[in-house]
Amino acid sequence: MPSFDIASKVDVQLLDNAINVARKEITTRFDFRNSKTEIELDKKNFVINITTEDDMRLNSIIDVLRSRMMKQHLDPRCLDDSKEYYPSGMFIKKELKAKNGLEKETCRKINADIKTSKLKVSSQIMDDIIRVSAKKIDDLQAVISLLRGKDYEQPLQFINMK
Repeated sequence: MPSFDIASKVDVQLLDNAINVARKEITTRFDFRNSKTEIELDKKNFVINITTEDDMRLNSIIDVLRSRMMKQHLDPRCLDDSKEYYPSGMFIKKELKAKNGLEKETCRKINADIKTSKLKVSSQIMDDIIRVSAKKIDDLQAVISLLRGKDYEQPLQFINMK
């Protein structure tokens, strides 16, 4: 029986490359001259730590980072910037978390959308992925096109098509 998985994974190497290129661009920009700005990636926890002097520079750094992610073919929606920045002495710091894996609520929404589509497929939630199976590949392709048309505030990948 044909099946595929719905996942939301971030490639750490591509994210690291995007951060390195953004760091290089920031050091060459005129408005960041003589500023103490740092961008670091915690590869284990998928957290980007940004330290800078004011919120204008912080917003510029986030914009540069998102544009570099797009050029590396990473979806910038994977960054969770809901946490506010906090002051630390003369600097401000912000943590951006890269969403890796589907959240439970998003899994439920996707599963409910598949069920309401009236397609002859079965879907089951397995940790942070959803496995969809059907008798016909055409039904699976219809599910993929249905999910691509909706916005779940998180990038989706369709993997392991068998």
